[in-house]
Amino acid sequence: MQNSKHSLLKKIPAWLWLHHYNQNAFKSDLLSSLIVIAMLVPQGMAYAMLAGLPPVMGLYASIVPMIIYALVGSSPTLSIGPVAIISMMTFATLNPLFEVGSPVYIQAACLLALMVGVISLLLGMMRFGFLIQLISHPVIKSFIIASALLIALGQLKFLFDVPLQANNIPEFLISIFEYFSLIHLQSLFLGIAAILFLIFIPKVFNHPTIAGLFKSSAFLSRAVPLFLVVISIGLVYFLNLQNIGIKTVGVIPSGFPPLSMPYWTWDLVITLFPGATMIAMISFVESLSIAQATALQQRSQLNSNQELIALGLANIGAGITSAFPVTGSLSRTVVNADAGAKTPMAGVLSSLFIVIVSLYFTGFFSDLPLAVLAATIIVSIWKLVDFKPFFETWQYSKADGIAMWVTFFGVICIDISTGLIIGIISTFILLLWRISRPHIAVIGLIEGTHHFRNVQRYDVVTNPHILSIRVDENLSFLNANALKGFLINEVSKNHDLKHVVLNCSSVSSIDLSALEMLEDLNLELAKLNICLNLSEIKGPVMDKLQQSKLLAQLKGQIFLTHYKSIQVLSKDLNIE
Repeated sequence: MQNSKHSLLKKIPAWLWLHHYNQNAFKSDLLSSLIVIAMLVPQGMAYAMLAGLPPVMGLYASIVPMIIYALVGSSPTLSIGPVAIISMMTFATLNPLFEVGSPVYIQAACLLALMVGVISLLLGMMRFGFLIQLISHPVIKSFIIASALLIALGQLKFLFDVPLQANNIPEFLISIFEYFSLIHLQSLFLGIAAILFLIFIPKVFNHPTIAGLFKSSAFLSRAVPLFLVVISIGLVYFLNLQNIGIKTVGVIPSGFPPLSMPYWTWDLVITLFPGATMIAMISFVESLSIAQATALQQRSQLNSNQELIALGLANIGAGITSAFPVTGSLSRTVVNADAGAKTPMAGVLSSLFIVIVSLYFTGFFSDLPLAVLAATIIVSIWKLVDFKPFFETWQYSKADGIAMWVTFFGVICIDISTGLIIGIISTFILLLWRISRPHIAVIGLIEGTHHFRNVQRYDVVTNPHILSIRVDENLSFLNANALKGFLINEVSKNHDLKHVVLNCSSVSSIDLSALEMLEDLNLELAKLNICLNLSEIKGPVMDKLQQSKLLAQLKGQIFLTHYKSIQVLSKDLNIE
């Protein structure tokens, strides 16, 4: 019985670090959790507000999900909780369906988290972690930049204290024009002051002179958002800023997150399913990317399928504890790693501190100005709005550049989810376009070697009776006609041609359409007294050829190396 329990424990990812956890690791984790909590409290409430939800739900989203991830996740430093992009996607999914902040809206947010969790969990259990590869890095980068821009613009409604709409740029510009005369100048002034505070005070703490005087200057720099929260609450309380129209968070309920299943119907599940799927995909991509970055630095191992399972369980935990979808946070994870976190216990300790805040200190945050929370989001997210990658990508690859711009304009001109879908579709279209136009080269022998290179790039030796061609792509129905067309053009240029040798060194797979094309080509060349030969065929391709008619009908030969093919065919031609 003892052995069975022991083996069961070993199957829990947390066992890898729990069974040798020690006092030194605890001290490191405790310090890092204190630093992270200074960011998490204001960020959590701000991101809940960004999702159109009560600020306390940002605290709820930072409790159970972090504990669950610590038990089943594979990253020692990943900080799970509310993040800007997922909050924005939550808002974009729910805003067209329900009144923002209404009880139905809140229940739908919890259901959305539950659905995201179930989708992620099922994908992880079915070993679908490879799905991260379906979204190209340029598309993800563009999506993050465009989303960050919309997130920042969306927070201006709290700085201006007017009901601006920021689902897309056209909608934002129209609402700006409509409400410009109603901008609340006092809120705007407070918001601008908060932004300047968040930008310049960390620079003061990070200045070499100050850093030399205070050993804890790095901690003070990271805790600036918390300082801002405390200062702004003090200003509202002592100066009665509410009397001049400064809006605050208001009453925040205290206590543990309520445990309950969110209200659901099949119609509601079907309606939310597309948004939940997109959130699950982006949540996984973002979380795994962040975890990979810190894992590389700490030389820890990651399992993409286990990460999907952990993320799924964390979101299920969020859904049943009155929270909204969560994922890995880049800023908090980096701070967690830099602060010296050794194990996921740092996340558990952070969640315990959030519990303390939820139980005893929620009343303290009731006077927190909404403009200050908005400033916190704007400053943290604006650093992501960088257009340099667009031009760098365009210079490197026009196809990737097009995918980036299409995604960007899709997000800012339509909405976040639609823009991402457009970006993914454009990536696949461009991928198919590239595959359908493979690089095909006439090759010749570099004198004095056994190597063959493109005749247009190198000074090579060729035989007028032998045409050597290399195709640098797997052969499929997408490019079979392109290869055939290229061969026809090259054959038509040389009336003395006796042999065509197709170098297959870059071909790893061949489908039925391409196979039938080679069979037809073999017969057509034979009518011209030209033999089709193949060289350097890989094992998987040869397996397919052996199941076809091509080998029996082939007029030429199959050679192990291309050099051998030229040797043998040249000798045969000389004999003739």
